[in-house]
Amino acid sequence: MMFRDRVDAGRRLAAELAGYKGEDVVVLALPRGGVPVAAEIATALDAPLDLVLVRKIGVPDQPELAMGAVVDGEVPLVVRIPQIIRAADVDEATFERVLAAELAEIARRRLIYLGDRPRARLAGRMVIVVDDGLATGATARAALHAVRQQNPKRLVLAIPVAAADSLADLAEEADAVVCPEPQQRLDAIGYYYDDFTQTSDEAVQAILARFPAERARESRGDAAGS
Repeated sequence: MMFRDRVDAGRRLAAELAGYKGEDVVVLALPRGGVPVAAEIATALDAPLDLVLVRKIGVPDQPELAMGAVVDGEVPLVVRIPQIIRAADVDEATFERVLAAELAEIARRRLIYLGDRPRARLAGRMVIVVDDGLATGATARAALHAVRQQNPKRLVLAIPVAAADSLADLAEEADAVVCPEPQQRLDAIGYYYDDFTQTSDEAVQAILARFPAERARESRGDAAGS
């Protein structure tokens, strides 16, 4: 195993991102698995933490195979993978049905994770997008598209382990890609972790409570002194 757990993966990534400490950085996690990874980076960089609510749109009879992805927003951003849609013989009605289900899950997560929590300002700032692993790259691509529309100063994708060909495809979407363990042949992401237990909603909520989106430094300092 390359990583003990997501915390270990986050610390490995944080070491590679240490050069960004002192800059105006925001760390954005893809929930749920990306949140504990991103928390370690936010801690190391003394940076605020927020979420990118993105969901894979899976082929109905192969839900792990992405035929697209959708990102939360006033107008949700939908990314399609035409070659997968054609190969799986998915018609428009079926695609829209799966999309609707994923939008419903995004709405649920927005409510329980974010509620009335203030959101991080991204324009003009260094933004680091984090997940716990990357296979096809569909969700990461959608997340990067959505973040880019908010005009960050610099956009960085940070992934502990990823398929090398997917990383190459995403290089044009981000200003920098950081991945300590690129794989020519990627097995299931969990294979690279000793503990890949699913991150719970409660764990996400607890982590976010430690990192208010625009007051991370003050809040953690107050907690340390209490």
